[in-house]
Amino acid sequence: MRMQTLKRTAFFFAIGLACGLLLNPQAYAQAQPDFMVLNGRWARTDGDYVIAIKSVDPGGRMQAAYYNPNPINVFRAEAARAGAAVTVFIELRGPGYPGSTYTLIHDPKSDELKGIYHHAGLQKNFEVVFVRGR
Repeated sequence: MRMQTLKRTAFFFAIGLACGLLLNPQAYAQAQPDFMVLNGRWARTDGDYVIAIKSVDPGGRMQAAYYNPNPINVFRAEAARAGAAVTVFIELRGPGYPGSTYTLIHDPKSDELKGIYHHAGLQKNFEVVFVRGR
């Protein structure tokens, strides 16, 4: 049920964003987010999982590390723009992480990364939230 709610919310967010951008393209140009907002240490609220984003180039390629609490190989890390939103995709490859992924969106109001963790070994999705580390 929570997954359906998340999908529905994302769908209506995307539709609303697209309508707003079509009606006001100047607002779109001013609303383009900067990837630098992602830099830093992000801690998952439900455990000892940490994403450390060192840098993001203008094309979205990220230098990132992942800890649980020990380092896990980050196979791929990318940032992208979805309208005015900044998204993050991270793929993990290592013992116990056979292609598990995070698909996250930055919430600028709460300064959180929210989204889905796909556990490749279990073939299950989990809703997750990361907060900026201090």
